[in-house]
Amino acid sequence: MKTPPCVLTIAGSDSGGGAGIQADIKAMTVLGGFGMSVITALTAQNGLGVTGIHAPEPEFVALQLSTVLEGFPVAAAKTGMLFSAPIIEAVADCLAAKNFPLVVDPVSVSQSGHALLKPDAVEALKRRILPIADLLTPNRPEAEMLAGMKIDTEEDVAEAIRRILDMGPKAVLLKGGHFEGGSTLVDWLGEPGKAPRALPQSRVDTVNNHGTGCTLSAAIATWLAHGCVMEEAVVRAQQYLHLCLEKSYTPGKGAGPVNHAAPYMG
Repeated sequence: MKTPPCVLTIAGSDSGGGAGIQADIKAMTVLGGFGMSVITALTAQNGLGVTGIHAPEPEFVALQLSTVLEGFPVAAAKTGMLFSAPIIEAVADCLAAKNFPLVVDPVSVSQSGHALLKPDAVEALKRRILPIADLLTPNRPEAEMLAGMKIDTEEDVAEAIRRILDMGPKAVLLKGGHFEGGSTLVDWLGEPGKAPRALPQSRVDTVNNHGTGCTLSAAIATWLAHGCVMEEAVVRAQQYLHLCLEKSYTPGKGAGPVNHAAPYMG
């Protein structure tokens, strides 16, 4: 049997199981990776919202990360909720000499509207994490925050991606879920010196969209760990998330998560 590649998630824990570390490891496992975690924050949440956040000391976050890097041949990693500037600094210090692709999901607000990134952490994210990202995966509000502009048109998409690429990431995937577009959703993949490429897919009509961003970034990291080039990893991850949305369900109150086990269900 081929040994699964080691894929690392550096993110917050979702006690409701639909997003964060829990979603990441489910996606990594289903797609044939060995998922590992560095927990940056504990959240008390369910499908109705987030009721509390508790973050460990940055030194302990760094200890988790350095211990994993010492003990496993990490093939790819992703970051999700990084919460505070000191935690971002600690993570960036540990990843400065990384030799694997890093997918950065710049998580700032939960689906229910709860802030998951402290205001003082935005500049730290731009300064320390974006320059070491192989792919940044912002949604529309996150891209507007990072680029410092409103995004309404395709021209705005191209300009926002250009501005964000100037901050250092090797590629940007501007996700289209927050744009109105009828039955079609378009993600835009941008790389330096190239026009953004439209990656369309059909929109799934469901309220069970908790953890979509986490799942997509974890899936991209896993396909990169399998050796896919960037665009192939993104397209395969899109296809996986689309299936997870099609087969989503509501296990409790409020918005349900995507169904990470969808490939194994008829």
